Amino acid sequence: MTIEVREAGTEDYAEAGRVTSLAYREFVPADDDGDWAGYLDRMADVAGRADRTHVLVAVEDGRIVGSLTLELEGRVGDWDRDPPLGAGEAHIRMLGVDPAARARGVGTRLMEDAEARARAAGKTVMTLHTTQRMEAAQRMYARLGYDRAEDHVFPDGFVLLGYRKELSSIT
Repeated sequence: MTIEVREAGTEDYAEAGRVTSLAYREFVPADDDGDWAGYLDRMADVAGRADRTHVLVAVEDGRIVGSLTLELEGRVGDWDRDPPLGAGEAHIRMLGVDPAARARGVGTRLMEDAEARARAAGKTVMTLHTTQRMEAAQRMYARLGYDRAEDHVFPDGFVLLGYRKELSSIT
């Protein structure tokens, strides 16, 4: 099967949001007090971020199997802590692959396309965050040349692991 990566159109928003939310559902702690449930809702709201970010979808046989949000100019704005993007910085958010399509290169394809788009926009560094529980994602980021960067620790102690990659001008 061939995986096509493209920018999401308005007709893709609902399905891209559903797939992204579905991909993260397994990481919701059993004792969640509602924070994760709210975050899943924000992930599913592709239309709410598509006007200031780039939402990419991976499509296989006409079906969306993955999604990624790429910040090149604007930010999603999920957290008050988000400063504007630094000079030359691009940032990846909400990379999600349908659990039924995992281990087939969908995430890697989305990452590679996001990096190519960032380079084309003149960006020199890509950053992202992930959680400690997302071990497959951590392995993929390392395989793709990402280095650990500064973590973000929320007031409640929840940690987002930081990653960073210098982007060369060569694709």
